[in-house]
Amino acid sequence: MTAPGMPPPPAAPATTRHWSRIGEATCVWGVWCLYAIHRLFGRLAFRAVLYPVVTYYWLAHGAARRASLDYLRRVHRATGAAGTAPGARQTLRHLYAFADTLLDKLLAIGGRYAFGNVTREGAEVMLRQIESGRGGIIVTAHMGCLELCRVLARHRAGLRLTVLVHTAHAQRFNRILARIDPGATLQLYQVDEISPATAQELADKVRAGEFVAIAGDRAPAHGGRAVSVPFLGAPARFPVGPYVLAALLDCPLFAMGCIRHGDGHLLRFTELAREVRLPRASRADALAGYARSYADWLAQLLVLSPYDWFNFYDFWADPEAGAGRAQSQRSNPTMP
Repeated sequence: MTAPGMPPPPAAPATTRHWSRIGEATCVWGVWCLYAIHRLFGRLAFRAVLYPVVTYYWLAHGAARRASLDYLRRVHRATGAAGTAPGARQTLRHLYAFADTLLDKLLAIGGRYAFGNVTREGAEVMLRQIESGRGGIIVTAHMGCLELCRVLARHRAGLRLTVLVHTAHAQRFNRILARIDPGATLQLYQVDEISPATAQELADKVRAGEFVAIAGDRAPAHGGRAVSVPFLGAPARFPVGPYVLAALLDCPLFAMGCIRHGDGHLLRFTELAREVRLPRASRADALAGYARSYADWLAQLLVLSPYDWFNFYDFWADPEAGAGRAQSQRSNPTMP
């Protein structure tokens, strides 16, 4: 039994698994069931059904608990944002926050989330870019309810968004989007790597005034490029794709994050760079600089709401290093 939309239940491997190999645990029928419960009985009934499911998941999947505890302890040591020293109870709260956010996602997709519950900060940088007639690249994170940008789009014509994802589940979720809101302006775009054809298609979107969103908080699959930068007190691997893409498309680079705020949510925007330049002689340093700026911005946002970051795997591990150690051990077994 797995809660629909819950983090995947990874096994306990000998080496750290890359997040893309864990898979998603989204159950389409379960999503519809929870949505129906809310429509018929309201949020209290939704939470009453959700809580035992999340508790079961928390009990059954130690990997998710350990990843949550590691993150909460890091954010607590670095910023003090998690209040008292995190323990088991805080990890349950973290998983429940993730599951509860699922309802807000569905409400946002269906246009049923109250616009008055969305607080915006820095939205003027996006509005100016919309008025210019050109789009840009938006770096996002696995946090909060980013689907609320759809609520903003309904109140501001011209905001069209394509989200790049790294899994085959994009088609499944696009079908959910289409059923809930046939006129959706948000589209998920599955991509494993940016080929010349993909880059041209994305360039056409940006020139036409669309914004392309790409996660900046998960190192890419298949050996994609990432850099190690400080994050919550320790080095962590961040992808360079958003910055390479912005330089390639010659467009501005923005960041967008979402956290809970009172009875609603806060959508925060910022312009990370008007122009992304990657000089050949210092390309690696430039990429690390952009990734560090984004990691710092993300950390500042998590101080306000630490339970809204939803990466339930060992974020600070280096899967490539782990694989290398495993290979070394296989090649050079320890003598008994």
